[in-house]
Amino acid sequence: MALFGFEKDTLLDLTVNVIPLGILFFFIVAFAAFPAFGTDPVFTGLQFALIISMFLLLAVLTYYAGKAVENAEKESGELGHED
Repeated sequence: MALFGFEKDTLLDLTVNVIPLGILFFFIVAFAAFPAFGTDPVFTGLQFALIISMFLLLAVLTYYAGKAVENAEKESGELGHED
């Protein structure tokens, strides 16, 4: 079964990045439900900008890392069949 175009082995490799994504998502939800710095729009905006930007950057990095792993596995599989 392929999820997001990745095979099972690649998804297992990507769990290293999925766990921090889950932690960041937890803090986004927690800070939205219970504001840490009150209702000051400057501090709240800065806080969410930092957390959400890190979440998005890590998500993009994880996607491209998965594509690189898939391509490397394909290439190594093709090289192994040349014998």
